[in-house]
Amino acid sequence: MTRHPSSRGSTDAPLSAEEWLARLLSPDNGADDSEVFERWRVADPEHAAAYVEAERIHRNAALLSDDPLLRAAARAARRDTAHRRRSSQRHLWLLAAGIAASLLLTIGLVRHGGADPGTEQHYANAVGLPQTLQLADGTRLRLDAESALTVRLGAGQRVATLEHGRVEFTVAHDSQRPFLVRAGNNTIRDIGTVFQVSRDEDGVTVGLLKGKVAVSGRSGDRRWSSELKPAQQLHIDDSGVAGAVAPLDLAVAQGWTHGELAFRERRLDDLLSEMNRYSKTQLRLGDPSLAGLEVSGSFHAGDQDALAKALARGWQLRVVRSAANELTLLPADTERQR
Repeated sequence: MTRHPSSRGSTDAPLSAEEWLARLLSPDNGADDSEVFERWRVADPEHAAAYVEAERIHRNAALLSDDPLLRAAARAARRDTAHRRRSSQRHLWLLAAGIAASLLLTIGLVRHGGADPGTEQHYANAVGLPQTLQLADGTRLRLDAESALTVRLGAGQRVATLEHGRVEFTVAHDSQRPFLVRAGNNTIRDIGTVFQVSRDEDGVTVGLLKGKVAVSGRSGDRRWSSELKPAQQLHIDDSGVAGAVAPLDLAVAQGWTHGELAFRERRLDDLLSEMNRYSKTQLRLGDPSLAGLEVSGSFHAGDQDALAKALARGWQLRVVRSAANELTLLPADTERQR
């Protein structure tokens, strides 16, 4: 991490959210500290989330100032440190913050039976059209077919973990609780936006429709971050390496949320794989030579018969019903060869 000079010297710059909170609450906090802190905060989306959590713990500790357990711990801490030289106010505050955080955890376990203060909910959509869901905070999700995620609405932050599939997020603004999406080792931080995240065996793709998002991840020992603007997308492969920011096809991105799938020179095998997610009737290739056939067009999700007819008419393919819920595509000349 690159350090920047401050009124206390660059070697004294805090590295953690707890240290920064102690520095900013200190009576001798200087103007330069705020500038250095802001650079630290925006350097990594996780810095901002960690600082919000540190502030939450500090506020809760203040609310518990009359709690007998907390007062007893504070007295014990004073007795334990009386014989030591007070090296700095920051050191003492960090000790008290650690005690307060431990007590908050203990008190929470006793009073809430070990339950996390946030609410967690799992959402999944199987084969079929996209579903629209609304979270308790007002955030709207558009959940694509064969997609699943878990959402935790905590007191300090809101976190959605995408397990697989594709989701569009229209995030409700809450300055006290940032909204994060985790997909593998990648984190997408909302900054008042409408964005989509997809996760499959090839990696993770983030597309931004409105507003702004910050995306960060890790590849080996190297951490990286990127910020997207509207109509931009970023793909991260399964090893965590981020590609270049690229244009987002808004027609394609917006279409699937309404059940319309638009394809631009898409390989036929890939197109069928995506279309099959929306229907129990599966389209199969009866000849592997058809896999690389490029197809462009807009098709209604789940309408396999219409797609098969379009392929037969526009790409000279033959359609055979090979099972009750299966249509097989063949080259048109295979019938003549029999």
